[in-house]
Amino acid sequence: MAGSISPELLSALALLPTCTVANAIELLDTRLRNVGFTNSTIHCCFPEFSPLVGYAVTLRLHGANPPMEGGLYVQSNEWWDELSRFPEPRILVIEDADRRPGTAAFIGETHAAILQALGCVAAITNGAVRDVDQVAKLGFQLFSGATSVSHAYAHVARVEGPVTVGGLTIASGDLLHGDRHGVVKVPPEGVERIIEIASKLRHQEREIVRYCKSDKFSREGLQELLRKLA
Repeated sequence: MAGSISPELLSALALLPTCTVANAIELLDTRLRNVGFTNSTIHCCFPEFSPLVGYAVTLRLHGANPPMEGGLYVQSNEWWDELSRFPEPRILVIEDADRRPGTAAFIGETHAAILQALGCVAAITNGAVRDVDQVAKLGFQLFSGATSVSHAYAHVARVEGPVTVGGLTIASGDLLHGDRHGVVKVPPEGVERIIEIASKLRHQEREIVRYCKSDKFSREGLQELLRKLA
């Protein structure tokens, strides 16, 4: 359930690199290893930012053509109410459902500032974003499939419900972890165990790297070290 994870555990999870979190999830063996994360079509706009964690709030977007009814996103903001149903930190996940995603940039400087004020730390979309220099100054992370100069006819077609972004199906309330490498969906019931496994993995990795850089390195010694760490 969203919000059942303590702030302390969320903070500890956010200190970990996303690759380490993904490794730990693999060792939990609760899902196939080729699912649960965004693919290479989604790019982190600000790789220098620290890893982040948050609860997903989903939207489906169209932007290539005008809406059949209602206004554009600047006139239609009822979906903001959806954000309050989920605990902070929040991550807005937007599926661009156009036949060719990326025509409309829904998130730019203004909307990033609004989302930040509403408790969001990032936005993820298979579509486009814009004003990336200005958004970077806000400290608001973006993951996107493209950039665009215009918001075109960007309008919300559906609030909540599952969306698919970068090959990853996400529902509102899902726990997400992301950094410069991408985004992974975290099983909430395994957070404490993931943190424990990640700590062990990072220790093992440091030991291996340290040995590989030492003047005592040998293939036989490395094999022995790997046996001890297993």
